[in-house]
Amino acid sequence: MSDEQNSSSDKSPDLKARLKQITQPLIDSLDSKIRDQVDHRVDERVDEKVEQSLSARLAVIERAIADLDREIKELQRKSTS
Repeated sequence: MSDEQNSSSDKSPDLKARLKQITQPLIDSLDSKIRDQVDHRVDERVDEKVEQSLSARLAVIERAIADLDREIKELQRKSTS
């Protein structure tokens, strides 16, 4: 290998390291911003799903209470008759 080729191959890792050093803060910043956006959207979706699930369960409970209330009123009516 000639000195020129050897020198060129020696500079390549140095250039890569320098380029990585220069771009790393930008990459870290972008990574942080993307992570924040994704976390926020995931939180929103989870909140929506939880609200939907709770709403559905609450509706079932409300129907059950209404059914029990009707049955109690019916039993009270029968017992007073």
